[in-house]
Amino acid sequence: MNTQTPDGAPAADSPQLRVLGQYVKELSFRNPLGAAAGQTYDVQPTIDMGVQVKSRPIGDAGDAHEVELCITVQTKRGEEPMFGVDLTYAGLFQFVNMKPEEQEVYIWVECPRLLFPFSRQIVADVTRDGGYPPLLINPIDFTPLYLNELKAREEQGAVPLANAPGKNV
Repeated sequence: MNTQTPDGAPAADSPQLRVLGQYVKELSFRNPLGAAAGQTYDVQPTIDMGVQVKSRPIGDAGDAHEVELCITVQTKRGEEPMFGVDLTYAGLFQFVNMKPEEQEVYIWVECPRLLFPFSRQIVADVTRDGGYPPLLINPIDFTPLYLNELKAREEQGAVPLANAPGKNV
């Protein structure tokens, strides 16, 4: 099967992932120490971060999904909360010439990978705008997270991830 035309464009029947849109779905920034953000401290802050990927089909055709990348950050200096960020950054993706079982890896690995740089920038901007140095999140490899979740689900005899409403990865 030829996946490209002579001019280098994808063949009409080749699998394609299309990004139809991306957007901030929800953003919350809590800054209880805002007035003291510029002070110097002897204690390094602790940063707890969580990442969750959620997906839901859009429309009846089954070829489009909304994928959400949810990032939660809680920062403390000692026992005192410094700031918190809750971001849900979403994208609308269309799968062309892909079976549902082929879409799963794209939904849980490729789509969040495409959303991550934008989410990372939003978190950095909001923390900087809150008076702190920008919080730059290290890149996330979603493949091992997906494989670990898939293995755990298979061991439990659970439904495939494409049918699950949301997963922590």
